[in-house]
Amino acid sequence: MSKNVCLILVVVLMSQASRACDDNIEEEELARQQSDEYFARAYGFTPETWNALYHKPSLGLQDAVDASPYEGRTLFKRLQSSNNPFKKYFNRDQEDNENNGRFAFAGLGANLVNTGLFNNRYTPANTWRPLVTLAKRIPISVNPNFNSPLGSFDTCTSNAGEAGICTSGSVCSLFGGRPSGPCDQGQVCCINVINSCGSIVTLNNTYWQTPPTALRSPCTLTVRMDPKFIEQSSKPICQIRLDFVSFTTSQPTAGTCTDTFQVGGVSNEVPTICGDNRGQHMYLHVPQSVNKPTDVQLIFNFASGTTISRSWSIKIAMLPCGATYLAPIDCLQYFTSTRGRVSSFNWQDVAGARQLNNQNYNMCFRTELISAQKATQMCLSVCSATEGDAFSITTPPAVLLVASLNTGFALANTADADEAAINSAVGTTYTDQSRGNGITVATCLYDYLLIPGGRDANNVEADRFCGNKLNPSPGTVKRVPACPNVEWQRVFIPGAATDVQVCTAIRPFKLTYQTDGQETAVGAATNTIRALADVSNTGFCLEYQEN
Repeated sequence: MSKNVCLILVVVLMSQASRACDDNIEEEELARQQSDEYFARAYGFTPETWNALYHKPSLGLQDAVDASPYEGRTLFKRLQSSNNPFKKYFNRDQEDNENNGRFAFAGLGANLVNTGLFNNRYTPANTWRPLVTLAKRIPISVNPNFNSPLGSFDTCTSNAGEAGICTSGSVCSLFGGRPSGPCDQGQVCCINVINSCGSIVTLNNTYWQTPPTALRSPCTLTVRMDPKFIEQSSKPICQIRLDFVSFTTSQPTAGTCTDTFQVGGVSNEVPTICGDNRGQHMYLHVPQSVNKPTDVQLIFNFASGTTISRSWSIKIAMLPCGATYLAPIDCLQYFTSTRGRVSSFNWQDVAGARQLNNQNYNMCFRTELISAQKATQMCLSVCSATEGDAFSITTPPAVLLVASLNTGFALANTADADEAAINSAVGTTYTDQSRGNGITVATCLYDYLLIPGGRDANNVEADRFCGNKLNPSPGTVKRVPACPNVEWQRVFIPGAATDVQVCTAIRPFKLTYQTDGQETAVGAATNTIRALADVSNTGFCLEYQEN
């Protein structure tokens, strides 16, 4: 009898010791997941411990309130929700009714899944997995990691190079993911792929890919962030990063997209794009709501009567508020390396017009450390191109400076126009005040790339750049003979015929790209400065280097 009592006491003591160890492990794991280092790994980014110009890793309360908008998002500077022009594409009432009964059991199911009662936490050699099929019957509709400190959804890379999350095989199957390669502790690298129109996604590192069936228009995807579960995670989502692994639709017609990709439900301005955008990315700023889920819509519309094969694979990464790797508040694109390539949407090294109309966005560059010192300047050079033009933004005019009683404006002859068309251009307009009533013509007024404080090796400086070369040269006025017994005429030839490196010392480093809504000529009218029609503009591709 005494032996039995002793045996029971031993079992009880071992159970209590095990629980104590488990509690310590849970507390350590929970503390680890509340740290910036954990979220940096879980969301696929590496935080910088030094204080870059765009981001201050640690802000006090007053510092956070007074932070500059160029220093990234803080918890005190969240953007407010804006009107959603795409609301007609979504029936939120229907979606809420469908999911109403599911959230009640989401927390219970998430805890059961992640605490290992029926998941794949057992070693691969152990084939006894109790209740493994029960996971598929529990209606979980949100990321289970929010409710369980034991579920560490760290980021991972599959054997094929795709980004995923580390989780158990059962959880991966539960969300329709595809296991691809191992993670620690018997977990798998789960690649979550959505290949349908009209779906809702809640998981980080999800890929939205072309549906296997015939495309419908519009084809939409909703990225949903629910405050019920955000509160428990203490890390609400402030931004979504889209990476266009592949992206092919029809090319624009005279700069205007017939197939379109648009974004709704965000607080920053996102341009409509189309064409070929593989390798591009966007940062979407998410408005915050404490009463209802925040939905961001990704929307494709396709023109009829075209036979082009449309396809895409878009990686969707959800970035938590307060992280040091968020994009600055006014930046659609954000680059975080000392050197790299930046290009306009739809630019590729192919022949033909590629520039898109109605583009207006900022490209920002984190100030990096160079030999333990912050970079003091950023230099830009055109990309090497074999088929297309690496820099082609609007067509520069050659202007015959002739004073008259009417418009005081006339185009130069064909030879002069051809010379100007291959040159660079800067500034907004050119005005000759030397004779008559003054002659004004647009240069980089409607389409341009803004490089604040841009200058070449000879300290020739300009801010607005356009034309068919990257060069801050202001251009020249030359004299040409008109006809016998008539005075020499004066012709303005903008810019120069060669590309040069342009550097800026204005920090934080930022470029702004602007195009208007047409590629046709702008005629003379009241309060309108005339401009030539654009011819085969491609946009730009630049190599950047911080020094």
